[in-house]
Amino acid sequence: MDFTLSDDQRELRDLAARILGDATSDEALRDFAAGDEPYNADLWRTLAEAGLLGLAISEQAGGLGLGVVDLGLLLEEQGRTLAPLPLTPTIAMAATAIDRHGSAEQKDAWLPRVLAGDLLITAAVEEVGNVDPHAPMTKATADGNGWRLSGVKTAVPYAAQSAAILVTAQAETGPALFLIEPDASGVSIEAQTGTNGEPQGLLTLDDVSISGDALIGNVEDGAKIVADLIARGQVALSQRQVGVAAEALRRTAEYSSGRIQFGKPLGSMQAVQQRAADAFIDVEAMRSTSLLAAWQLDRDELKPADIASAKYWAAMGGHRVVHTAQHLHGGMGADITYPIHRFFLNATQIGETLGGANPMLSVIGAAIADERAETLT
Repeated sequence: MDFTLSDDQRELRDLAARILGDATSDEALRDFAAGDEPYNADLWRTLAEAGLLGLAISEQAGGLGLGVVDLGLLLEEQGRTLAPLPLTPTIAMAATAIDRHGSAEQKDAWLPRVLAGDLLITAAVEEVGNVDPHAPMTKATADGNGWRLSGVKTAVPYAAQSAAILVTAQAETGPALFLIEPDASGVSIEAQTGTNGEPQGLLTLDDVSISGDALIGNVEDGAKIVADLIARGQVALSQRQVGVAAEALRRTAEYSSGRIQFGKPLGSMQAVQQRAADAFIDVEAMRSTSLLAAWQLDRDELKPADIASAKYWAAMGGHRVVHTAQHLHGGMGADITYPIHRFFLNATQIGETLGGANPMLSVIGAAIADERAETLT
């Protein structure tokens, strides 16, 4: 397989870089963090006007009909610029799930307004004490023609800012995906804040009654739909982490080249070069595994070991790269007001979201043991 970017993909990447880069200088990000806005709404509308929110959404739903690889170019630029935007939960997960599995009524009700930048939707997957998001503890009980949901979801990104939330829950026949609205009776949201300052929410569902039309797809295919939602979220996070790590390393190389220590540039010292070289290898491993996973999703191939490999490298590789960046910045790296610290915070959150390194190793090991993983070449 050849992952060389086409001319159109390079133009897409450059457009995303210009739009995001113009709004995310170190000073702009510092001012944003000091304010109380949950995300950069002006930048979000600019992406909508450029058609970038619809990159991986079907043309029938008003998108561009491209794929996960193409969306990854935007996500990588988001990681590089640390743009405070809900691209992963709103676009890569919730909107894509509705586009791929939702009814015509669900698509018409939500996707046009999402792609226009008028509202957010999100996905509630994580639960306290549950290391396997494919087996949710939240319960869905059939109630006539509808459902009743009970459970607690944590770290729901942009929960309070979203007009709809896709919730994974365990029905009698297995996991399934449901759409709820935050103002429904029995729904409560308690504000939380992510490691990188992202607004999140503790979502409590107390016997919430929803209609049968709130089910995404059908209950018989629920496990596949939930697995698809999670996989696309994990790959999107991995793609974004490539940008975070690559930019942290670039800044580190620039800093160490100009920092004079013992009468010569810090970057000329062998130990510094070796540490930076190891970080570069990590970045390229992250890039290749995320590209492979994205390419497979574009082919409608869901291979758990390869998805987990991409997320493992996002967690472990990202962890090593941003630690290297902080260490090679010396005292500046320990300054939480210095820009490099923002990359550390973002990489840490991305690495642990939807499964950190150890849970991903468990998925890879299980796939190998069950002979569901292809032989490495």
